[in-house]
Amino acid sequence: MKKLFSIMAVASMVFVGTLNANASTAKTMPISSQALVTAATVSFIQDETAPAAEPEKGFHQMLKERFVEGGPAFMGIVLLCLILGLAIAIERIIYLNLSTTNTQKLAQQVEDALNSGGIEAAKEVCRNTKGPVASIYYQGLDRAHEGIDIAEKAVVAYGGVQMGQLEKNVSWISLFIAIAPMLGFMGTVIGMIDAFDKIQAAGDMNPSLVAGGIKVALLTTVFGLIVAIILQVFYNYIIAKIDSIVNSMEDASITLIDMLFDYKTKNKI
Repeated sequence: MKKLFSIMAVASMVFVGTLNANASTAKTMPISSQALVTAATVSFIQDETAPAAEPEKGFHQMLKERFVEGGPAFMGIVLLCLILGLAIAIERIIYLNLSTTNTQKLAQQVEDALNSGGIEAAKEVCRNTKGPVASIYYQGLDRAHEGIDIAEKAVVAYGGVQMGQLEKNVSWISLFIAIAPMLGFMGTVIGMIDAFDKIQAAGDMNPSLVAGGIKVALLTTVFGLIVAIILQVFYNYIIAKIDSIVNSMEDASITLIDMLFDYKTKNKI
C-alpha cells in the first residue's frame, strides 16, 4: 500500500506539473492528446500495482498435491501396492534378462563339443553358460548314458522346474493389480458415505458439505487405477518375456534329443 500511495503521489505531481507548465498550450491541445496522457498515467499505475502472476504447477507437483488430498488411509495402502509391485517387477525383469541366452549359438557349441570331446566336453560347455536352457542341456547330457528316453524325461522334468523359477513371484504382481483399484473403489464408497452423513447431520443439501468427501472419494479411485495401469504394463512385459524363454527352452530340448540320438547312432552307443 505504501508503494501504491508513493507511485500515485509521484504520478499526481508529475501530472500537475505538466498541466501547469503547459497551461498556455493546454487550451489548444487536441482532446485526443489529453486523453492519451491520462491513459498513459493510469496504465503506468496499473502496471506497477498489478500482482505477479502465479507460476504454473508442474505435473509432478500437482500429482503430489492430489495424493495428499486423498488422505493417508487408502492412499498409503495404494502407494504400498505400487512400491511392492514395482520392486517385484524390476527383480523379475532383471532375472529374465539374465536368463535369456542365444539358444542357437549354445546348441552349436554343445554339438561341436559333443562331436569332438564327447558327453563330458558338452557338459563343460553347459556349466560355463548361464540360463535355464544351459541347465536343461546339462540335465539331458548327464542322463544320456541311461538312454534317450531317460534323457528326454529328465529334460522335460527339469524344464518344468525352470519354468517355475521364471514365474516366481509373478502372481504377486497380478494380486497388486487387482487390489489397487479395489482399494480405490473402497475409498470412493467410504467417501460417499461420509458425504451423505454430513448431509444428514446438517439437514440441508449444501454442496460445500459434500464436495470434500466426494473429492477424496474420486481421488482414491483415480490413484488406484493409475497404480493398476502401471503394474499391468510391467506384468504383460514379464509374461511375454517368460513365454519367449519357454519357447526357446522347448525348441532347445528337441534339438538336444536330436543331437543325442545322432551322437549315439554315430558312435553306436
